[in-house]
Amino acid sequence: MELLLGTGNYLVFFLTIVSVYALLALGLNVQWGYTGILNIGIAAFFAVGAYTSALLTAPATAQPPGLGLPVAVGMLAAMPIAGILALGIGLITLNLRSDYLAIASIGIAEIVRLFLKNEEWLTNGVRGMAGIPRPFAGVEVFGWNAGGALYLGLGAIIVATVFIALQILYRAPWGRALRAIRDREVAAEAMGKNVLWFRLQSFVLGSAVMGLAGAVYAHFVGFISPEAFAPLFATFIVWVMLIAGGSGSNLGAIVGALAIWAVWSVTELLGRIPEEPIAGFGALRVFLIGLLLQVILLLRPQGIIPEPRE
Repeated sequence: MELLLGTGNYLVFFLTIVSVYALLALGLNVQWGYTGILNIGIAAFFAVGAYTSALLTAPATAQPPGLGLPVAVGMLAAMPIAGILALGIGLITLNLRSDYLAIASIGIAEIVRLFLKNEEWLTNGVRGMAGIPRPFAGVEVFGWNAGGALYLGLGAIIVATVFIALQILYRAPWGRALRAIRDREVAAEAMGKNVLWFRLQSFVLGSAVMGLAGAVYAHFVGFISPEAFAPLFATFIVWVMLIAGGSGSNLGAIVGALAIWAVWSVTELLGRIPEEPIAGFGALRVFLIGLLLQVILLLRPQGIIPEPRE
């Protein structure tokens, strides 16, 4: 019985993390898959969403300067705050070529991380923010802690809602305009499309979804710190998920998040099999993920679920 409960709790944890990464991959898909915007600063919007929701919902007694607002308010607020940050960044950087945009987005993500690390009056610095409310915490069903499963259900509803909304936008004239800009920017501009305006909309929308992912993550773990948004976990692996799943495909982004996080989790378990930890196994895991990406690009460059062609 204990083994069954332990397995169930692990699956709940695994799938909840997958839901967070699915949101990140969906947000990146709007930017890169729809529009061809090379954003390497995913961590910035992920972190801003998490800290925004944490600051709004944590009680001041547990985490100054928390406001103690409902969790729903924090999650909803994470999206416009991340979007406003993206708007300011996009107005400055979206005219850059893709390689320069990638460099600029990396720098901005690092600036955000250092701000969160050093502004202790607001974020508690490297000590991190504790006391973030966890919905359904303490809910028990027949003696089993069902709070995690209920939160997983909430995460699944959020992912499904975002997926449906993005699918509608993909098939709408707005989505067709983005894909035209991605494939033939000069031709789209010749047809009268305001390329910068459409790229800015895509960048802001994708970043808002990333901010929502940050809020879902913060209320799941109940504690955040700048180290949680390191580029490896908050940028590199998200790109691998999208490319492996299928760039331009919303369903592919979700499947890629599930597949790559499963591989990452399995490699973590393999590293714990010996009695003594394997030195440098963390670097080996990154190598294995990179190798898997290369294999996918060679054997199936369109991803597991390719972008639908109308």
